[in-house]
Amino acid sequence: MSDDRPQRRVNPITLRISEHGEAATGNFYEKVGGRPTFEKLVRRFYVGIESDPVLRPMYPAEDLEGAIQRLTGFLEQYWGGPSTYSEQRGHPRLRMRHLPFTVNPDARDRWLSHMRSAVDSLGLSPLDDATLWGYLDRAAHAMVNSFEE
Repeated sequence: MSDDRPQRRVNPITLRISEHGEAATGNFYEKVGGRPTFEKLVRRFYVGIESDPVLRPMYPAEDLEGAIQRLTGFLEQYWGGPSTYSEQRGHPRLRMRHLPFTVNPDARDRWLSHMRSAVDSLGLSPLDDATLWGYLDRAAHAMVNSFEE
């Protein structure tokens, strides 16, 4: 038995970086500008952290630059850049590394507020912004380990 119905051509879907922009392809890390973009993101984020009375005590007073480098390295690796973070520190184990700190919904929301400001400073395409923000938002919610004030 043969199928005599006309064959329909399926048009492939192309994910674009903006409404009329080019196709979204390749490595996210490279696409958004590599290390300079992630350094800018993290340094801008820490500007907010420095003046935050709830979050600043969670970061090492004598080694804020170390914290900046660790977060930059982690994000680089996560998004397809060099694997330096794991080579130097092993598996990220994010929840375990955050257990010594009380990460309650207020701390999470403050972290997200500073990170949102930092992401906005990058001027990414809508798709890249949503991709990056989606991960950061999920990660922040996953770090909550207390509901006490």
